[in-house]
Amino acid sequence: MAKLTINDLKKIKEKVHKEMSLRDGERRVKVTVHMGTCGIASGAKEVMDTLLQEIEAAGANDVVVTTSGCMGLCSREPLVTVEVLNKEPIKYEYMNSNKMRQVFKRHILDGEIQTPFVLARGSEVIK
Repeated sequence: MAKLTINDLKKIKEKVHKEMSLRDGERRVKVTVHMGTCGIASGAKEVMDTLLQEIEAAGANDVVVTTSGCMGLCSREPLVTVEVLNKEPIKYEYMNSNKMRQVFKRHILDGEIQTPFVLARGSEVIK
């Protein structure tokens, strides 16, 4: 394994700092990726990585990303909850990278809920 240089460590630090800054503070949109064991096994890590990439590419500084454990709906994983300021939370089911990109661009940026992927609005279960 190659040795890390000071420059390599600085690059890693900058990357981690950018990713962590997306998880801090009050913002217009809060996105929770449910990362219990069942979620991770179903692909939640890839969904979260895609979300972080989309946020960075769009320069969306008003979006905060958090994680949570299992919601108890293991058969519907990966699950993502999108909470836009002053609107009811939307829970999306069976998420993957492509669906996450669509939810990011259409719901988070444009305000258009992606109904085909919706499990619940607020506390109401749709399906």
